[in-house]
Amino acid sequence: MGLGLLNLVAVALVIALSQPLLRKHMGAAGAAVLAALCLATYILASRLIERRIPTELAANRALPEGAAGIVIGFLLFAVVMAILLVVGVYHPAGWGTTSGLANGFFFAVMAGIMEEILFRGLLFRLSSKIVGTWGALIFTSGLFGLAHKLNPGATIGSSVAIALEAGVLLGAAYAATQRLWLPIGLHIGWNFTEGPLFGMTLSGNTMTAGVLRGSLKGPGILTGGAFGPEASIVAVMVCLVAAIFFLWRIVKLHRAEPAMWDKHRALKD
Repeated sequence: MGLGLLNLVAVALVIALSQPLLRKHMGAAGAAVLAALCLATYILASRLIERRIPTELAANRALPEGAAGIVIGFLLFAVVMAILLVVGVYHPAGWGTTSGLANGFFFAVMAGIMEEILFRGLLFRLSSKIVGTWGALIFTSGLFGLAHKLNPGATIGSSVAIALEAGVLLGAAYAATQRLWLPIGLHIGWNFTEGPLFGMTLSGNTMTAGVLRGSLKGPGILTGGAFGPEASIVAVMVCLVAAIFFLWRIVKLHRAEPAMWDKHRALKD
């Protein structure tokens, strides 16, 4: 646990020191470099500090699970927008522009890799050693929602929505596969679809025009308000339905790690 926390400190330091410089001078390319630095730091720290091989980043599963995650992330957000269209909240306005696709993809990759390493690869993995898989899921989901409270337009409601839809889904995907590639892909696919493709406000950050132009009009519980559709009850419900599948897989594959006190009880028995 202590060595894992040192890994967390190493990754956090790399992000804190390099992010302002890279984003200022390199823009979207800097986002890609930061993602690579974060990934490399985590792998090196796992080997040199924790003295273990990071099996959660098994190279042979990167392409299939990462690609599957991107596709699922795209489909989940597309379903959210389709529901908002049907209920009269989303109003398409034709085609936009493809000029922001490359930059949007780089930033989506940065967020996906950086946040999944921090929240799932480190915080979830380490906390599960103490409070077990279910406790870690609750703990990291709450932290993930709280972290987004600093975003523009964030409210208590938006933080709860992020905790429920993203925190639970991504944590369950990690626990079910015991690897980071699927949640990284999910994160990238969702963000890329929401921002560069649909041109929606992404976690409170106003995006440039996406491939599709459109607007959301209606009650905040459906539109997500200033935070964007991620704070919509529709997004929460869609992602929770998907999360149920991964939660079922955790149970079916017996991948739920017991809490520390349950391990001690089992040893005594």
